[in-house]
Amino acid sequence: MKFIVYDIEATCWEGRPPGMVQETLEIGACAMDRYGNIEGHFSRLIKPVIHPKMSHFCQRLLKIDQREVNRARDFKRVIQEFQDWVGVDENEYLLASWGDFDREQLMADCRLHRLEDYWLDEHIDLKKQYQEIKNLPKKRGLKSAVKHEGYQWEGEQHRALVDAQNTAKIFRGMIDMWRF
Repeated sequence: MKFIVYDIEATCWEGRPPGMVQETLEIGACAMDRYGNIEGHFSRLIKPVIHPKMSHFCQRLLKIDQREVNRARDFKRVIQEFQDWVGVDENEYLLASWGDFDREQLMADCRLHRLEDYWLDEHIDLKKQYQEIKNLPKKRGLKSAVKHEGYQWEGEQHRALVDAQNTAKIFRGMIDMWRF
């Protein structure tokens, strides 16, 4: 079993104006073996098609420059690279993200680009399970969970690979507790 702890960042606006459709801007992931050892990383920016120009709010929040996004590949190409990296049709794998937003957004992007999303079926929501395991009254944000588990946050928050790497710390520390 290969675990893929991943995170995505998506287009965003302050106050979320009506009619604005989010698209994946970045995907970052850590491949982990069954013991929680990191075997590799994946990180790509994605060029959105509906709203190719990022809002100033989004650029500030994600610290992603518009020029970087302009040079990025499209969703179809990047998601194929990601699936190849995961080994979707070759390996037994489990996708894991902090919350269900990442999976839902990737499914929406697959629909938008008329791609199959079956490969997202093998997925667990670590944020929800963490709340249940820790018997918390409400879900805990990633940065807070990292701190509560005694780990140091490393890197710039709201960058996909950084968030995936920090999620991987929690995943590894609780590897025998997750339900999948």
